Amino acid sequence: MSFENFPGTEKTTEMPQPPKNGNWRNYLMIGLVVALLGTWAYIIWDKNKTKETIQQKETVIATTTSQRDQLQKELEEATMRYDMIKTSSAEMAHVKDSIITRQDRDISQKRIKIQQLLSKVNATEAELAEARQLIGSLNTDINTYKTKIETLEGEKIVLTQERNAVMQQRDKVQKDFDSARTLIREKDEVIDIASTLHASNFSILGINEKSSGKEKTTTVAKRVDKLRISFDIDENRTTTSGTKYIYVCVFAPNGNPVTEENLGSGKFNTRDGKEKIFTQRIDINYTQGQRQTLSIDLKQNNKLETGDYRIEVYNNGFKIGEGVRSLKKGGIFS
Repeated sequence: MSFENFPGTEKTTEMPQPPKNGNWRNYLMIGLVVALLGTWAYIIWDKNKTKETIQQKETVIATTTSQRDQLQKELEEATMRYDMIKTSSAEMAHVKDSIITRQDRDISQKRIKIQQLLSKVNATEAELAEARQLIGSLNTDINTYKTKIETLEGEKIVLTQERNAVMQQRDKVQKDFDSARTLIREKDEVIDIASTLHASNFSILGINEKSSGKEKTTTVAKRVDKLRISFDIDENRTTTSGTKYIYVCVFAPNGNPVTEENLGSGKFNTRDGKEKIFTQRIDINYTQGQRQTLSIDLKQNNKLETGDYRIEVYNNGFKIGEGVRSLKKGGIFS
């Protein structure tokens, strides 16, 4: 028989008893410890994470600094190479063309831009990448600049060689010209000297004029009315035919030149550069290779003096002949 349905026989369930006060405190302590341990773990984790972040940032900074230093070094090397090229080509400043001038300007601008990027303390990767690209472009520009300079230097060498060759040729032509001119001058001088006429067969006579018109030679000074001077112009096959000027210079016994206005007395220059007084100039129409006789009468307003009258004849600045006539003092009946 079953008694399950009887009230008195129901199975009773035991309700849990609330914990005692001491157990609750234990649980609370455990919870606090767990929370504290979790907090410490988080702090330790966060500290490690912060340290790791700092280390990463330090690594980035160190890497960036190293890159910036390397780029700065490359910039300085490029700048040094550029400055050396400019220094070596300084003497070619006068031949620089517009291309070189423009490249100078472009290189200078790129150097300034690169230095501005590298001078930033907190330069970014992008900025360093831009600086790296500009340095590469700068080196390309410097290489092009160097090639252009070398081309100009080569052209300068060629031009210098050509100029030197032209100058040497000019000097040779000038030397040949001077030599030829000297030879021509010497030849002209020889011809000039050779074409100078020569006088010979001098005859100097004292002439006394009679009232009848007859003439008589005399050597007595007081009776001489005029001096008749005659001489021959010898044949000359070098000189050309044409007008020749013959200067007759007469000197009195005291050495003074005899001048007469009616004879057209004047001055001329000799080949030694001296100025000389002539008594009379005779213009003759000379024929090449022929002898010609000349004669003039020298008549003074005053009586001639006793002593030697010296006659010199000049042509072409040279003395070509001379003669002397002595006049004496006459007696009472002479």
